[in-house]
Amino acid sequence: MRSRARAAGHPIHPMLVVFPLGLFTTAVVFDLVYAVTGNETFSQVAFWNIAAGAIGALLAALAGLLDWTAIPQNTRAKGIGLIHGGLNSVILVLFVLAWLIRLDRTGHTPGGWGAVLEVVAIALALPAAWLGGELVDRLGIGVDEHAHPDATSSLGGRVAAAEQATTRGTRL
Repeated sequence: MRSRARAAGHPIHPMLVVFPLGLFTTAVVFDLVYAVTGNETFSQVAFWNIAAGAIGALLAALAGLLDWTAIPQNTRAKGIGLIHGGLNSVILVLFVLAWLIRLDRTGHTPGGWGAVLEVVAIALALPAAWLGGELVDRLGIGVDEHAHPDATSSLGGRVAAAEQATTRGTRL
């Protein structure tokens, strides 16, 4: 199933998800470094990573939601997409709560509850990411219908005869 939200011939959602995943994970790592060293610079960097990650997560969620609406009803993919999006929404809320806790703290340190929320969110990110992989790798969501090892460039804007034949079930 081809993605609805595309840029330069490729789905936007997988392009965007790497940013919140990386930023949120880095925030947790920097908070661990802060916990070990006591250097508030690390907690401040973590604070801003969470802010940037939340913005990226919202953008990724919009692209993902647009793609999810194209999945046929009453399919395994529709249900998995709902769980995937729901888990990622919970992750975003947990990180936003952790960020809000830090607002009034000196050095934007996470505090006990902030750290717990971050660790729980990262733990939920693993099954959420696996479900995203299941959607793409197993169920073909967001994959171009003409995809194969010799497909033409996505920037070409045209479908080669071999790709059309492959789609019809024949091979040139």
